[in-house]
Amino acid sequence: MQLAFLTSLFDRPGPWASVYLDTSRVDESARERLELQARDACRTLAAQGCDPATERAVHDALTAWPRPAGEAGRAVFAAHGEVVLDPPLTRRPLAPADVTWAALPRLAPLLDLAAQEPVCLVAYIDRTGADLELRSPLGGTPAGHVEGRDWPVHRTGSADWSERHFQLSVENTWEENAERVAQALAECEEETGADVIVLAGDVRERHSVHERLPAEVRPLAVETEHGGRAPGSGVRLLDEDVEAARQDHLRRLAERELDRFRAARSPAGAPPSAAEGVPALVEAAREHRIEELLIRPEGPDAHREVWVGAEPDQIAVRRSETHYLGERDPLPARADDALLRSAVMTGAEVLRIRPEDEADLPVGGLGALLRWPYADKERERAAEPA
Repeated sequence: MQLAFLTSLFDRPGPWASVYLDTSRVDESARERLELQARDACRTLAAQGCDPATERAVHDALTAWPRPAGEAGRAVFAAHGEVVLDPPLTRRPLAPADVTWAALPRLAPLLDLAAQEPVCLVAYIDRTGADLELRSPLGGTPAGHVEGRDWPVHRTGSADWSERHFQLSVENTWEENAERVAQALAECEEETGADVIVLAGDVRERHSVHERLPAEVRPLAVETEHGGRAPGSGVRLLDEDVEAARQDHLRRLAERELDRFRAARSPAGAPPSAAEGVPALVEAAREHRIEELLIRPEGPDAHREVWVGAEPDQIAVRRSETHYLGERDPLPARADDALLRSAVMTGAEVLRIRPEDEADLPVGGLGALLRWPYADKERERAAEPA
């Protein structure tokens, strides 16, 4: 998961107001309820030491009306009297409100609430072609049509020579149309970067398309028995299959990255290129060595206190260490928020590890794949002049 959209949160100093609200309930009293939620959030911020200007900015943002259709929640980040980021959430927060006033923005909840969901390319296939649809967390949009030959496409029951010749023509038409659909899907996947392809339609048609997809695209595709090109074909069940395909993609991605971490943690005959535990991760963050941050917010190290300065690499386990980093007035922060800031500003990927993931996870819930192994760093130090 890339978090580049959060960079605007780190081009100015804190402290920061971070507010998460559940706004999924929509009825005739929604606006009044939102006003009450905003007041409660601002009272909490004030009790934690928030300045009045930032408090007012948060209130104005939270009570803005009307809200986007389908919004499940709000995440508002403000500092020095200005709301810097106000992304709508695709999922509702677990708690009705989560309000924090701290040195850094409270980012870990975004890994669940505004995650970059896999983009799914759905193909509604029949014997004459296909309709393509691109589905993202924001909804579905048409992605094109594929029109093949429309004659001959139906078999007959006769067995004489002319009819057998006609049957062969029908078979050729089906295969030719399946080839066109497969090629169009491959091109659309390359253009859109879709993570998953779902093939809907009759068994024969979707099998034919699946078999003709290029080798590098075929592993992305799954077939569903629900839905089709005809209007109203099993829409609800198709939606469930699309969501299942997305979740399966996320599970496979997490498993692959965790396997990489385990291999990098203790590679055979090579120095480790992974880190875990707060001290090792803090050192790696200071040196911009984190390639991918693995984070389990439920882990005990996520809320461990570290000390931070104004720059992403000004991070230390002990307050006194920040003096050597050029920061004379450090502030306490959560380890997960400090490491997420470093990941965002150095272009690192972030993987949210879920509680149900396999055992042998990073110690304390925080780990990282490194851009270069520890032994390389030791060699660099040895080569430095005395």
